[in-house]
Amino acid sequence: MVKLTLIARVTDGLPLAEGLDDGRDVPDADFYKQQVKALFKNLAMRQNDASRMSIETGPYIFHYIIEGHVCYLTMCDRSYPKKLAFQYLEDLKNEFERVNGSQIETAARPYAFIKFDTFIQKTKKLYQDTRTQRNISKLNDELYEVHQIMTRNVQEVLGVGEKLDQVSQMSSRLTSESRIYADKAKDLNRQALIRKWAPVAIVLGVVILLFWVRTKIW
Repeated sequence: MVKLTLIARVTDGLPLAEGLDDGRDVPDADFYKQQVKALFKNLAMRQNDASRMSIETGPYIFHYIIEGHVCYLTMCDRSYPKKLAFQYLEDLKNEFERVNGSQIETAARPYAFIKFDTFIQKTKKLYQDTRTQRNISKLNDELYEVHQIMTRNVQEVLGVGEKLDQVSQMSSRLTSESRIYADKAKDLNRQALIRKWAPVAIVLGVVILLFWVRTKIW
């Protein structure tokens, strides 16, 4: 059964649409939504990932497709047929591109296409019961194959992203520290110059003062 549906722009991870009543029957739904956001973030960082993938997480499995710089993702029970899940995503992709295709790149705020929820809910209902004649026909469709779509574990996928985050944080920290060291070096050079020339300046100041006093007296 389809549990969650989310759509995001791959280039920056911006969420574009979501099934609004999704997750009501899912314990810890917020936890899985956070995983989805982390996945979107990782996809934005690594845009050479597979365009279709399944990712196992607890008793569920994420399925996603990427096309036109947009990721269409759904979370289903593990027992839900993989072929139906990807055909469900294909239906969403085709309609989303038809209705919103020209506005995807210019969308500037999260959930700019939240009205697409109406189509998500309508389509999800068609795919919920795997025993309907419609879905049985889709399962028997030999032209649509999903055997070659890779399946990975969510910890494995997110772990890669965490390592990239650590590298990014380390790079930022090193940059910050190098700036601090550069500032300290400038201060030390300034202090060294002061120590070197301060006695000369004092002597010159005394000579000038004595000369001025002498001219006043005479």
